[in-house]
Amino acid sequence: MQKRWNSREEFEKDMHQKYNGQRLKGLELFNANGDVAVDSVAYQYTMDRLSFIRQKTIEQTFYTVAPADYLPVIVGEGSFAQNIISNMSIKTSGGFKAGKLNTGNHNSKVNVADAMLVPKTTYIENWALGCEYTIFDVNQSLFSGNWDIVEAKHRARKMDWDLGIQDVAFIGDIDQLTKFPGLLTQDTSSVVNINTALITKKISAMSTTEFAALVAGLIAAYQTNCNQTRFPNVFVMPQDDYVGLAVPVSETYPMNSKLEYLKNAFNAIVPGGVKILPSAYGMAAYNTAAGVNKARYALYRDDIDTLFMEIPVNFTPTAAGTLNNFNFQDIAYGQYSGVTVMKPLEVLYLQY
Repeated sequence: MQKRWNSREEFEKDMHQKYNGQRLKGLELFNANGDVAVDSVAYQYTMDRLSFIRQKTIEQTFYTVAPADYLPVIVGEGSFAQNIISNMSIKTSGGFKAGKLNTGNHNSKVNVADAMLVPKTTYIENWALGCEYTIFDVNQSLFSGNWDIVEAKHRARKMDWDLGIQDVAFIGDIDQLTKFPGLLTQDTSSVVNINTALITKKISAMSTTEFAALVAGLIAAYQTNCNQTRFPNVFVMPQDDYVGLAVPVSETYPMNSKLEYLKNAFNAIVPGGVKILPSAYGMAAYNTAAGVNKARYALYRDDIDTLFMEIPVNFTPTAAGTLNNFNFQDIAYGQYSGVTVMKPLEVLYLQY
């Protein structure tokens, strides 16, 4: 039953005791100017007594993909090193013919087999980013009733790491591309070869004749590049081209899309098939900062002996500390590398 008061004085006394002089807390919040723009950022904003704050907060949307779906990512190996050396064993003997013996000669010389190690260096970058907040930050954010500033700051920092590692995996560290190239930004003058003749426009925009020539020549171009030693198992293409592959191969076969046809062709030729993956980083608009400025496709082996990315120290946050019990800070740290290509001939770029 609702309580009834006998006088205004009794009501005011009861309210004062109940709210302890804080009767406006959480009810009326104002921007310092008394108004707020829709694009401003603040705890405080104008509302009236008929306003309702939704419990759910809306998160930002980012382009996110998992680098490990595209190439091997080695986590936790060589922690805190500044470079990691991978050795490749190379056969250097004269081949099978060197073993032929002329038994008609006395003390016929026997040739020997030989091998050597070739080291490949992967450079490592250190990374650390802090989170800071004060008692005021924590308590004022509580006014919203549905937002935790500490959690939000930590989530923002983790997103910085995830998006940064993603960028490095595909287009490299643009501040130091020579040491930290990405999957799509290897040096095309000395590491990965590039074919500019086979794809001269979007695959989705190719005519039936042009598409047939591409299907016939794609795997052949890769095998020529690697001297017929391997088949590819991944084909990465610009995302804006990939999303257009639902178009039919021709008017004669309207139910057979280019994507389906390309998959079937790969599966018919390549043992185990070829995984076709889209990447926004293959689009010229998203690889300009890395100096590509072209629609870039990549045909390669998803194999740890072919290429890989290192994360020696994965994202690791420390416990929050304080010197004055008012300001609090914690650090998250990690280490990363670019993409190391051990067998360059097993990677082929195509672009227009």
